[in-house]
Amino acid sequence: MSAAAASGAADGAPIIEARGAARTFRVSAGLFKGKHTLRAVDGVDLAIRPGEVVALVGESGCGKTTLARMLLGLLAPSSGDIRINGKPSGSLARREIARLVQPVFQDPYSSLNPRKSVGSIITLPFRAQRDPEPATWRKRVEEMMERVGLARRLYDNYPSQLSGGQRQRVAIARALINQPRLVICDEPTSALDVSVQSQILNLLEDLRRSMGLTYLLISHNLAVVEHMATRVAVMYLGRIVEEAETDALFRAPRHPYTRALLQSVLTPEPGRGVPDTGLGAAYPDPLAVPPGCRFHPRCAQAVAHCRTHAPTPIASGAGFVECHLYDASLQREMPK
Repeated sequence: MSAAAASGAADGAPIIEARGAARTFRVSAGLFKGKHTLRAVDGVDLAIRPGEVVALVGESGCGKTTLARMLLGLLAPSSGDIRINGKPSGSLARREIARLVQPVFQDPYSSLNPRKSVGSIITLPFRAQRDPEPATWRKRVEEMMERVGLARRLYDNYPSQLSGGQRQRVAIARALINQPRLVICDEPTSALDVSVQSQILNLLEDLRRSMGLTYLLISHNLAVVEHMATRVAVMYLGRIVEEAETDALFRAPRHPYTRALLQSVLTPEPGRGVPDTGLGAAYPDPLAVPPGCRFHPRCAQAVAHCRTHAPTPIASGAGFVECHLYDASLQREMPK
């Protein structure tokens, strides 16, 4: 069992839930070619319960960040529903969503205002939420700074005077200062030096335990996912194609795409070289989603049915898999 899973199972109603959530954009197809519809997120169901660390994984362009922006209330779904504490996100004021759900972005260099001091940056949520006790702001900010590993003497410093790791700690302190229920971490360590990444990950895990936080972790780093997550959702071309508890997914991945992702992880074993996932060098084109199963052009196990019929979710343990390989009515057609 992973360390995150051992820390306690999630319970209770979902903090946030996507129900058939979709988001489309109109994008230019090139000079004189007009605009095409891009379905960045296409009918996603996802529920995150108290105490969970749900990891969202998949290749670049699969819709992870668009889904995160929808969950944060920064993008409205084109169809479907986002619910926060059981209420439609569209019925909640932006300030109320921000009080419950906060982000930690990928790049601490661009997510902090270079003209504001550390203290001012972390205090900003108090101002935005109209906190009624301004006399206590500095004390509470300094306490949060210490909690995330920042010395109080940095209160009046500016981001340019900090290291990358310190800047990310400022971003984490800003996200947590109003004690949100859910923190969405979008690649929180990928812009940092390798030597600092483990420190930030350990900090996030310590804060989760001590503050009772819930995380949605968006990451390409499957080693991080295996260490931190209690549950994993695998996304491909706008759909979640597999969802499972972390231990089960890493031990016995079911969807061919999930297996390919896990095979792509580099190993320190001598002589193994760079792994071949069988997916090819090019990413799928979200402007040209294939008919049927959207993964079939890259799937070695695809059959004729996959090219014409979209799969539906099939229950699998505590999660599901969206693949014809597990449809009992089609077993005779499937390769052994």
